Amino acid sequence: MELIQEDQNGEVEVLDREPSTEFPLKETRLYRTRFPGAVRQKAYRFDGIGGYYNKEWDLTEGSGREFCWYHVELPRGNQKLSLSAQYLIDALCPPLKLQDILSLVTNGPFCGHVDGALVFRVNSPGPASSNFTLRIAARVTENSLITVSLGRVPRLGFSPTGQSLLSEIPSVESPTVLKDEEKEESGIVIREHVLEFLLTMNHSEEADNPVPRTISNLVVHVVDTHMDHLQDIVTKLEMELDSVEIEMDKGGFALKKQMLDDRRFPKMHLNIQRLLQVIAHGEQVFPRVKEKCATKSWFGSEDVISLEELIGRLRRLKENVGFIANRVTAIQAGLDSWQAEQINRKLYYLSFLSIIFLPLSIITGVFGMNVGGVPWTGQKDPTIKDGFRNVMFLCVATLFLVLLCFTFPTLYVHISAWRRRRALKRSWSLNRKSFLRRTIGGGERGGYLRL
Repeated sequence: MELIQEDQNGEVEVLDREPSTEFPLKETRLYRTRFPGAVRQKAYRFDGIGGYYNKEWDLTEGSGREFCWYHVELPRGNQKLSLSAQYLIDALCPPLKLQDILSLVTNGPFCGHVDGALVFRVNSPGPASSNFTLRIAARVTENSLITVSLGRVPRLGFSPTGQSLLSEIPSVESPTVLKDEEKEESGIVIREHVLEFLLTMNHSEEADNPVPRTISNLVVHVVDTHMDHLQDIVTKLEMELDSVEIEMDKGGFALKKQMLDDRRFPKMHLNIQRLLQVIAHGEQVFPRVKEKCATKSWFGSEDVISLEELIGRLRRLKENVGFIANRVTAIQAGLDSWQAEQINRKLYYLSFLSIIFLPLSIITGVFGMNVGGVPWTGQKDPTIKDGFRNVMFLCVATLFLVLLCFTFPTLYVHISAWRRRRALKRSWSLNRKSFLRRTIGGGERGGYLRL
């Protein structure tokens, strides 16, 4: 039998040895990982009766009622898609082939059978460093499940429950509290940013996370956690939008100008479009997953109904994201109208100044001409020595006429309102006198009014 051995210099030698009778023959393949520790790996073995165990990363399938789950978390960063594929090749090859790995890491929606296994993915093509870029892919067989996600998905893995935050009365850490007071307090202390993170989650880390008993339960659990992750992002986006609206109501010119300069709402709208793309991919993939899983004998009917409910939840989530997009569009339209109003106001002031100085410049231009016959320009003649004063009077009179033209509509409105009030007051006084004359003075028919 040929054995592969690597010497100290890194060269590979092939040695011929006879098979040993003490140990059975087992084909082994030694391979070197190019990116050790680049991805997070989790491996579980489920016994089918409600228990699970951590196991080695050997990518073996379960037998009987047992089934295995292998999960890979790709790091968030600015790496290329080819580098992510290399990470998966190191983690999953062997026994998976290259086409199996590429079907998991490729962008876009997909659902189909690859080498006899059901493979589905919902991978958005956005930058991996963005929090609104979500990728989840799975390879399902009767006794094993291999999943790949971009970053951590809350509530996806299984871990023993620790001490709950509600086992004792918790206290929120605040920078205004003195250190001596913090030392005297006992119990669980929650940091403020941790509490804000928990408030953005629509679920608890320990709630509604039962251990799956079948592979179909595990598939529903993966899809459910993906939906929870989407809901968490939408909730966080709603809270951020609410805080921004409050800041805009309280803020003034500087805050609105800063938001326009930072292009905050266009960036938020772009993130919403990426989120809508992920939801649209889910609407394409998850119904096909339900149809294909319904034909499997090992997929439970209750889990098919659960997938149908998750699909309906995804559609409702799409409507909610569309409502958020409309809110962002309305706020951006309000900022644009505010910016246009500021520009129009500045143009109004500029036009007002230009109208004031235009006639003055005409007057100074006329009297500054070096030609004969211009009045009040003979400064040596004692009879017209007040020419400069007369030009100033002419400029003031022209300026007064210009201002009168501007203020005439306002004066006309005030005069019209004053005349209207005077007419109403006069008519009221006349009617009051006639009423008193008819009632007190004893009008016709014993003081009654004629209708």
